[in-house]
Amino acid sequence: MEITFLGTGTSQGVPVIACNCEVCQSSDFKDKRLRTSIMASNNGKNVVIDSGPDFRAQMLRENVQSLEGIVFTHEHKDHIAGTDDVRAFNFKQKKDMDLFASEAVEKALKREFHYAFGENKYPGVPQLNIVNIDKDQKLDVAEMTFEPLEVMHYKMPVLGFRIGDFAYITDAKTIAPEEYEKLRGVKVLVLNALRKEEHLSHFNLSQAIEIVEDLKPEKAYFTHISHLMGKHEEVSEELPENIFLAYDGLKVSV
Repeated sequence: MEITFLGTGTSQGVPVIACNCEVCQSSDFKDKRLRTSIMASNNGKNVVIDSGPDFRAQMLRENVQSLEGIVFTHEHKDHIAGTDDVRAFNFKQKKDMDLFASEAVEKALKREFHYAFGENKYPGVPQLNIVNIDKDQKLDVAEMTFEPLEVMHYKMPVLGFRIGDFAYITDAKTIAPEEYEKLRGVKVLVLNALRKEEHLSHFNLSQAIEIVEDLKPEKAYFTHISHLMGKHEEVSEELPENIFLAYDGLKVSV
């Protein structure tokens, strides 16, 4: 299985509009971060986790020719806003796009993209098939088994996913002990790490490092990164040898 980091930025992306900080003004491509998303690829089949507002640009950049489905972590706009652009795959693949979503995400999708769910659909709207996720049951998508695990984004439940030896968690601040145990034994771990300072609804850098040091994966990558974290190259030099800041376009084999 190959993991592609489609985007590694926080809700505003990096650079932030109208910001003149050194990160936002950096010429290093690793400091240019679209909204957070990954793609898991296995045996020629692709599944995306979250389709934020940069979904179209991410699909074009990676030259994605087919997509089996989108798995959603939660309903915030930076994780669902690009869903309309699955229309291109509808046309090419001649089938509805499977969207794997909790009841809360389903409600948000039907609110934001109401025109795709009405009785009298306008020609050309996205063709969507929602499959509900039970957080206590595994789901099989494109020959990959996704095991949901629930984390808390302040007071909002968010789903992380374990796929074999790989685990992906974004927008987390706390993890209940029974959910945390699902991460034991992973070889590659992806966690959100927003910035160095404490934050209400996200792990900061030191908190994310503590989790990695406890779980001891072979490698860990941090994502959902704010411009307040600092420049990619400088922060990377401060990290333990098995921990990396992810960047847009990074590919990791698991």
